[in-house]
Amino acid sequence: MRFQTTYKSIVVLALLSGLASLRADVVEVKDGSRLVGTVTKIDAGSVSLDTAYAGKLTIKQSEIVRLETSEPLVVRLAGGTTMAGTISSSADGSLSIKGEDGTINTTVAKLATTWEPGQTDPAVTALEPKWSYEATVDVVGKTGNSESLGTAFGVRATRVSPHEIMQFYSAYNRQESNGTKSADQFKAGFDYANNFSGRTSWYLRDEGGFDRVKDIDLYNVAAVGLGYDFIKETKQKLTGRFGISHRYEAYGNPLTPDLSAAGLDLALIHDYTFENAKMHNELSYVPTFEDFSNYRAKHDSYVEMPLGAGLWKMRFGLSNDYTSQPGAGVERLDTTYYTKLILNWE
Repeated sequence: MRFQTTYKSIVVLALLSGLASLRADVVEVKDGSRLVGTVTKIDAGSVSLDTAYAGKLTIKQSEIVRLETSEPLVVRLAGGTTMAGTISSSADGSLSIKGEDGTINTTVAKLATTWEPGQTDPAVTALEPKWSYEATVDVVGKTGNSESLGTAFGVRATRVSPHEIMQFYSAYNRQESNGTKSADQFKAGFDYANNFSGRTSWYLRDEGGFDRVKDIDLYNVAAVGLGYDFIKETKQKLTGRFGISHRYEAYGNPLTPDLSAAGLDLALIHDYTFENAKMHNELSYVPTFEDFSNYRAKHDSYVEMPLGAGLWKMRFGLSNDYTSQPGAGVERLDTTYYTKLILNWE
């Protein structure tokens, strides 16, 4: 008898375990569909449901008439109230959140967001600054009728918060063709923008380096001013900048006078995000106050595409660097076509 009792207990426990493993969340919508799976998140008016039969589904909260979870979630309501508990619906359409400290009665429409117990509120996480990094490299060589070798690399660190973007960057480019240098450039700088009111921001930037093909031993451009977002959308942003600058250029040729002058700092920056690509366009114009015909203009446009689902990307671009009054024997315009392999990480 004792053996039979023990055997029955084991069978009951196994059945209970099996039933527990079958527990799942339920979502019912207005057209009568009943979806079973695991509710992973409620946010921005949608419920995310993981299912074994259709993968990840996203259901609009406005279409949901019944919602039940078998495991507790931390729920924040539209009014700001936060509570951890399981969610269940009543026949009259009301919804209850049952936790250790009691029950809150509400509706599906008032569920603002959820997260797993022990994790941080997504609203708090969104306010925390996030760093991202990228490293680029481009090596091109040719032998035969002509000999050429080109090496370019760069690094960038970006810190983003809801109202600030700060970037530190550096890049070097060296090209040789038949023993003659066609590029020998280095730059390093930072760019800071603070979106203090709606579409309006203020910015501060500084960049320095050298360009020995243009006979510039050392240059520096520092600027401060205001920015305005003409377009500010999830996938697209167009920002105009207007500020004052100081431009310094020291030339190797003694026949070319060095430049140290204040001036304007004007720029347009455009970003557009496609489904599987990103496009960036940037145009800057820095004239001096003493002589507006003495200016430096830069343009950079590229398209960036991911390589699979990993950390690598490819960038295809075109850049132009124009100096209206260059050193003796130096061309005004440099145009560069480039392809870069990029490693991104956070």
